Amino acid sequence: MNNVTAEQRRALRAKAHHLRPVVAVGMHGLTPAVLHEIDSALKAHELIKIRVFSDVRSERDALLARICGELECAPVQHLGKLLIVWRHNPDLHRAAGDDNKPRRARGVRRLPVKSPESRDEKSSRSRIAPPTGTPRAPSRRRRNGTDSAVDHRGSDQSRRRRRAH
Repeated sequence: MNNVTAEQRRALRAKAHHLRPVVAVGMHGLTPAVLHEIDSALKAHELIKIRVFSDVRSERDALLARICGELECAPVQHLGKLLIVWRHNPDLHRAAGDDNKPRRARGVRRLPVKSPESRDEKSSRSRIAPPTGTPRAPSRRRRNGTDSAVDHRGSDQSRRRRRAH
């Protein structure tokens, strides 16, 4: 079983916060198939959450100890029915850190730098084409409440009824 320091455990808990459970241990318990799934998930991700559908905390503690003992992983946290385990995988870090050289992103073109003389020749507004076609007729304006019998509160009759009551 891997031992983790308190600082490492705190960092791993923070990393695992947004993760969703990738393996669920059901009513049949920790079967070889479930252990295999946990092992493959640890190989792929290093840090995983496991959901256990048992209501008894001591059973979940025993499952966590058995998982960590058989798969040589470290317990990070036991929070309710969620178990968080971690196992270092050097292959993941080796694949990610092949080249430490900074690379330029693919598909990014660098635009040529214009000289100050060429910038002053034309402003960007002067290059925009003038509008074409016929201009639209102005839209009709709404009348305000003084000219019409109906305003925002309803008809005059409904207002009178409200006042009468």
